Amino acid sequence: MTKPREVTDANFDKEVLEAPKPVLVDFWAPWCGPCRMVAPIVEELAQEYDGKVEFVKLNTDDNPNTAVKYGIRSIPTLLVFKGGEPVGQIIGFRPKSDLKARLDAVV
Repeated sequence: MTKPREVTDANFDKEVLEAPKPVLVDFWAPWCGPCRMVAPIVEELAQEYDGKVEFVKLNTDDNPNTAVKYGIRSIPTLLVFKGGEPVGQIIGFRPKSDLKARLDAVV
C-alpha cells in the first residue's frame, strides 16, 4: 500500500523540488480537522497515481520554514510541484473528484 511520506524543512528540496515525477505536498497539522478529512482522500489518490505522482505530507507546526516559503496561510493546502515549481494549489477540503481533476490537469 502506497502512503504519503513525511517530509521536513531539511529534506524538502531533495524529496520534492528534485523529484523526477510530479509531487503533491499535503501541508497539514495534527490539530486541523479538515486536514484529517482530506488525509484519507490523499491516501487513496497516492494508490491510484502510484508510479505517476509522488505524495508527501509536511507538518506545518514542525516545519514552518517551508510553509512560509510557499505562502501557506491556511491548511490543509495541497501544492503540486512539477520540475521543482508549484503548478497547482488546492486550499481547504475538496471532494476527491476535484482533487483528481486538478491532478490530471498537471500530470
